[in-house]
Amino acid sequence: MPTASRTAPTVLAAIVLLAACGAQSASYGGSSRSEPSRRPSGTPSALPLPSAGGTTEDGVKITALYAWGVDYSADFELTNHRRSTATYTLTFGFLAASGGAVENRERTVEAVAPGRTVKGAVVMRQTAGSAPAVTGVAVSKVRSVPEAEVPDAARGLRVVGLHLVNCGTRPYRLNGRPELELQDADHESVNGVRILRGTDAISTGLGGDGDPQPVLLGPGDAAVAVLAWRNTTQSGAAVNAPYVRVWATPAADPVTVVPELDLGTTGKLGVGPWRGDATYRASTGTPAARP
Repeated sequence: MPTASRTAPTVLAAIVLLAACGAQSASYGGSSRSEPSRRPSGTPSALPLPSAGGTTEDGVKITALYAWGVDYSADFELTNHRRSTATYTLTFGFLAASGGAVENRERTVEAVAPGRTVKGAVVMRQTAGSAPAVTGVAVSKVRSVPEAEVPDAARGLRVVGLHLVNCGTRPYRLNGRPELELQDADHESVNGVRILRGTDAISTGLGGDGDPQPVLLGPGDAAVAVLAWRNTTQSGAAVNAPYVRVWATPAADPVTVVPELDLGTTGKLGVGPWRGDATYRASTGTPAARP
């Protein structure tokens, strides 16, 4: 993280907001139903597996089900019985005692070679009292696509925008990318994730490529920087970083946002440069200036 002094910026009221895009908007692609695979913290209680055994014709087997307070997780194994490498989209139903689904959760497992078995986990998080207790889990849908024909959405592509709004009365200058610190559910720093300069290494055409250019935000103007990642899972421990501390510039004060980065096992996050957002005034109106 930057070591520069956190002196007060010219515009003290500049704020960072998450834009409603990427996993929250069809305009960027990606699946909004996918669930991070990192298990909740604490000590789990093992629950009995469904009497059906959890094995489907497509080679998916549920091997364990756990309760973590109000949260739940299920371990699974996937075997590719096809003749070619394939990417799988799996849908799991967490079941109540009545047999109905409490929630459905989706997982993408990328590039499974023929005959290979991979292991993973799917997590259902909920607020206390928000849903019935889970008593079982089942595989409700399995879809596979040949690896050479997989579109970006099936590869777990995620894109969100960080919006910076100048709510002050003086110009605010940017020339770079936002500085980030990824944090887990306990607000501890997440290590082992490569922060990439730009988004082209994640996917092309996302608007986060190119070198930074000077941006001058007048009062009421906005800028946007694109974050991009994939939530696909192969071997190793998947990473979930729900919180991100953001420094708009090295001298700015940090702001914490909650983009729910479900990074899978990819270990990479692409960060685009700040760009002026000419659509902000048209879509929201000019915000009132603050002293």
